[in-house]
Amino acid sequence: METGFAYAEAFDRNIGWLTEAEQAALRGRRVAIAGCGGVGGAHLLALARLGIGAFNLADMDVFELANFNRQVGATMATLDRPKVAVMAEMARQINPELDLRIFDEGVQDDTVDAFLDGADLFVDGFDFHAISIRRRVFAAARARGIPAMTAGPIGLGAAFVIFRPDGMSFDAYFGMGEDDQATMEAKFLDGLVPQAWHRDYLMVPERFDLARKRAPSIGATCLLCAGIVGITAIKLLTGRGEVLAAPWHHNFDPFRNAYLVEPRPGAGAAPR
Repeated sequence: METGFAYAEAFDRNIGWLTEAEQAALRGRRVAIAGCGGVGGAHLLALARLGIGAFNLADMDVFELANFNRQVGATMATLDRPKVAVMAEMARQINPELDLRIFDEGVQDDTVDAFLDGADLFVDGFDFHAISIRRRVFAAARARGIPAMTAGPIGLGAAFVIFRPDGMSFDAYFGMGEDDQATMEAKFLDGLVPQAWHRDYLMVPERFDLARKRAPSIGATCLLCAGIVGITAIKLLTGRGEVLAAPWHHNFDPFRNAYLVEPRPGAGAAPR
């Protein structure tokens, strides 16, 4: 069926910041994205516009009205529709040649290997509170030699950590062990933003309540995370550009006019 689509023309404006050889390489890469909501959906569209040719996508949720402020797939037309199906359609509208593998029950303990199968990069788009399955997927990616990253909208900025399979592990960086859920969530947040800059300008403190699984989030910060993931994907998938992986952490907060990249305090040595 004639679609009027031509890959080279669709992604021609990438050339200059990418070489033609790099663009061709990205076309052959597969990225696994866990979660298609706030950050995961934005990650997918940013990476699809980068010209990456294949994705493994996982999400078990449907779009709700409460998603409208921050999730790129949430519209009146998509209410009550599965997020993964909507985002797959949106990505295929960008590149109808995409090779997509859909996991519409999310990532479960027995589907972790299938979810990561063939992936060149794992991108974390899990809900903040999904710590246990997040740990399992990061560990499985490491065992398979797959680089991975998490980028979260914290406050009015973006915090991110990159994990190389031959570097510091997710559990080691965040200090995860045999902890209860609340402790794991606290360690995850502290590892993403050790400086806690966001606390300085939180206007309605009672809205930030991890125990009730409720925290404010703004759509612009999800898009900020997606831009960071896209640029980092270029570096990881083409092998060009310096990657400061864990124990280095990155915090970009445009509200504070601040960007910080440094080893997480207490996380060990920081080879470059």
